[in-house]
Amino acid sequence: MRKLHSFLVLLLAFHFSGFSQEKVLYKQVDTTKLYMEVYYPGPSEDTKKYPAMVFFFGGGWIGGSVEQFEPHARYFSKRGMVCFLVDYRVLSRHKATPFESLKDAKSAIRVIRQRADQFRIDSSRIIAAGGSAGGHLAAACAIIQDYDAPTDDPGISPAPNALVLFNPVIDNGPGGYGYDRIKTAYKSFSPLHNIMSGAPPTIFFLGTKDHLVPVETAQYYKKVMEKVGSRCELYLYEDQGHGFFNRDRNFEHYRKTVMASDTFLQSLGYLDQEPKVEIE
Repeated sequence: MRKLHSFLVLLLAFHFSGFSQEKVLYKQVDTTKLYMEVYYPGPSEDTKKYPAMVFFFGGGWIGGSVEQFEPHARYFSKRGMVCFLVDYRVLSRHKATPFESLKDAKSAIRVIRQRADQFRIDSSRIIAAGGSAGGHLAAACAIIQDYDAPTDDPGISPAPNALVLFNPVIDNGPGGYGYDRIKTAYKSFSPLHNIMSGAPPTIFFLGTKDHLVPVETAQYYKKVMEKVGSRCELYLYEDQGHGFFNRDRNFEHYRKTVMASDTFLQSLGYLDQEPKVEIE
């Protein structure tokens, strides 16, 4: 009977590979429940541990939806990763500040790392990815030392081991994105102002006509990352604006950024060349 159950679980995993198979409550604040959707690869040996890829949606810490990165999660789960689409508190739905958004992002990665066995992941190979404000959250989990939820276990690191950033708002200082809401707290909140030795390898995508993230800011981020000895690949897309990478906006640029991300993750040893997966 147990063998039959295991077979059915594997059969279901194979059938639904590339689709969300689990919705996990990772945090509750008062009456607010925060979930993450989990996408698993196809069937494998029970002992195999996969890399994890954690996606944070964009929306200025004001709105947004986990649906933004569904196409990415479907693709990378088929490629051999466990992918997570993380919901977090935002202004429009929860009257939340950007600081609370960051606390939630850190909580999510801590829970993923803590439950590594449950999710069948390698806790030393966690990639954080995100777009715009979600890109800020991904980078901030790796770089920012403050803004931990009091209910989090401080003994579990919220820092990802690699970053995939889509036009992230990494400068929150004067003249940067969100300063009107962050103000002087930017000194402990803005990734650009807190890069230090040990920052994880990063791939950074940006359109040259992005109205929120100047090319010069991205180039300076890359320069500082390399100065502290960290890898940072910057890809610039001519005449493209903010959000150019989204599948529903421009499939060709979605495809190009997914392919570049795949190559980057292969270079880190997180992905193999096989299986080949069509980008849809």
